[in-house]
Amino acid sequence: MYTGEMEAFYFYIPLTFLAIYAITDYFLRKFQNLPPRPWLPPLPIIGHLYLLKRPLHKSLAKISAKYGPVQLLQIGSRRVLVVSSPSAAEECLTKNDIIFANRPRQLLAGKYLGYNYDSLVYAPYGDHWRNLRRVTTLEILSSHRLREFEPIRADEVRLMIRKLYRSWSGEAVEVQVNAMLIDLTLNAVMRMVSGKRYYYGKDDILTDEEKEKAHRFQKIVEEVFCAMSVSHIGDYLPILRWLGVSKLEKQLIALQAKRDLFMKELVEEIRCSMKNSGKRNMIQVLLSLQQTEPEFYTDEMIRSIMLTILAGGTHTSICTLEWAMSLLVNNPSVLKKAHNEIDSHVGQGRCVEESDMVNLPYLACIIKETLRMYPAGPLLPHESSKDCMVSGYHVPRGTMLLVNAWGIQNDPNIWGDPETFRPERFEGVEVYGDGFKLLPFGFGRRSCPGENMAMRMVGLALGSLIQCFEWGRTSDTKVDMNGGIGIALAKTIHLVAMCQPRPIMLNLLSQL
Repeated sequence: MYTGEMEAFYFYIPLTFLAIYAITDYFLRKFQNLPPRPWLPPLPIIGHLYLLKRPLHKSLAKISAKYGPVQLLQIGSRRVLVVSSPSAAEECLTKNDIIFANRPRQLLAGKYLGYNYDSLVYAPYGDHWRNLRRVTTLEILSSHRLREFEPIRADEVRLMIRKLYRSWSGEAVEVQVNAMLIDLTLNAVMRMVSGKRYYYGKDDILTDEEKEKAHRFQKIVEEVFCAMSVSHIGDYLPILRWLGVSKLEKQLIALQAKRDLFMKELVEEIRCSMKNSGKRNMIQVLLSLQQTEPEFYTDEMIRSIMLTILAGGTHTSICTLEWAMSLLVNNPSVLKKAHNEIDSHVGQGRCVEESDMVNLPYLACIIKETLRMYPAGPLLPHESSKDCMVSGYHVPRGTMLLVNAWGIQNDPNIWGDPETFRPERFEGVEVYGDGFKLLPFGFGRRSCPGENMAMRMVGLALGSLIQCFEWGRTSDTKVDMNGGIGIALAKTIHLVAMCQPRPIMLNLLSQL
């Protein structure tokens, strides 16, 4: 056989096998009535990973735009159903809500940060999860409990505003917005959780023990946020974990040990001081319940719930506030309209309060539009507990479901101009009032239980920052609006903005 013929032979043989595989696979999938997928076949071991780029939510949105809103991908060893339309999301989260009420198993974060899939976020649907959800929603994050903690949130916002005002020396100053929001949110949440602050100003007088605890807590928070900002490839390629090459896995093990020890010491400290305490914090509420049902309210369960609230509640609020502030400095006309609304309904004689939110609809629209464009959780993960039907297709048991909230909320076929920051689009529209087009906190049994707390914190903080200060960019160049690549949608480049008190607010600010 001639050289040219040999080359042709070796070229066409693999193409022939590939064609046979593709045709056979097509008819098998059609026979099984499986959802469609990209025409490029999955490769051995990695599946469709070669089609995906970071950030994952944008890559999946492009696949859905090209091949359809319901796609069944093979990502590594996982079968993944990607849903990117309101109707399909509604079917998954209402009609099939119980079937998709599980979180995916074998996630690294669930194993190591979720107490081996035993925490509220990662526990499988069942009696244990229902009990955790009941305790969290009725005892810890109920409307009544959040009203009790309103003075804490108001006090922390006031301290932030006062600190900003005192940094002003007659001219606009640069503000590291992310650092400011971390101080605000973590102090507020930690005071609700434990009655303690862990972020202090340079003028605060601390004991050596307080400094050490504050430093430990801040380092743990940094590591948690770092872990949430990366994608975990081991979630889709378990072979990497079996080979022991997952550096991230070792980091998560070490991080959880530090988190758990810190919370264990904190719970014990509060237990010892409960008799001498007046107002109750979240840990005290759970310790009181532990006295009546010690078998259920174990120390590990208390630590798990508190760490869940700390991680989820703070990160969502920080991300949303930073995105909102970035959008406002890039869109000064929106900021001016928000100024006018607050001036009209609140005035200059007092600070914005949580009770004012019902009279500030445009501020609410700004928050909704921010959540639409930059949801803190761009992908909502679930897993099917049994076979079901979605959009007329058969979905096998054990399939991971990814509802692409970012894809739905930034679909031009739904929103027309999704890349334009236009809060007016939500005037007169309820958050969930328009057919699953807006899913910033998920939906159904696995929706975020901390939504109410986050929205209260975001509304009060954003309203106060708008009411009291003028905000602008550090240069004529617009603020970078790129997001990170992790499981939580944070800004890649943190916001640095110019800030100065509004002249009409100087009298009030001087009294803080």
